[in-house]
Amino acid sequence: MEEKIMHLLITEDDMALAQGLQRALQEKNRQVLCCKNIQETRQHLHQNQTDLLILDVNLPDGSGFDLLQEIRRTSDLPVILLTANDLEMDIVSGLEQGANDYITKPFSLAVLRARVNTQLRNWTAQMQKESAKNTQIWEGSIWKFDFTNMRFTVSGQEVELSKTEQKLLALLVQHVGMTVPRETLMDRIWIDGAVYVDENALSVAIKRLRDKLQAKEQIRTVYGIGYVWEV
Repeated sequence: MEEKIMHLLITEDDMALAQGLQRALQEKNRQVLCCKNIQETRQHLHQNQTDLLILDVNLPDGSGFDLLQEIRRTSDLPVILLTANDLEMDIVSGLEQGANDYITKPFSLAVLRARVNTQLRNWTAQMQKESAKNTQIWEGSIWKFDFTNMRFTVSGQEVELSKTEQKLLALLVQHVGMTVPRETLMDRIWIDGAVYVDENALSVAIKRLRDKLQAKEQIRTVYGIGYVWEV
């Protein structure tokens, strides 16, 4: 079985240090990329898979603590804070805000590698547990949705769904009979704070999903609140 590629992101404004860390952490089946500020990091997290973020605290366009709080509103992504701030109150603050680890400069590369490996092992185990817990196949009336293989059929005919439509459908059928608020759908489908998303995008995605799945009656609008997949 092919080993999964792990994706690491380093946010560090000192490019010489960032590139040194990139070389030190690069391994087979591991991709390590760098960003130099918060804006680049937000964009990367929105557009790319990331399994671990190594985050400096003092960045040119803001605080790594603030970015960490943004991430924690929508994600359990492992984050290691890597900073020159070695005061006890900074370390405690970072950990209480959701950092998985806190490493102060200067540091040992061997220790950093070991801590990175620990976080990646924990993250992989967590993802495997979540995958096992979630229902991968949903069936009802004329529909069959296989979220493991991303195959969706209506009356036996396969339907192609975009990534956004797949996420939207998963949230609706995981909460069959329950109204899912627009804000929840927006936050879960488009990462909160990463980029500006027109609220009309959700309405357009819902319409396309209804049309593709022939589910105009099943995907009901609860005006002023959100949407529900009717029982």
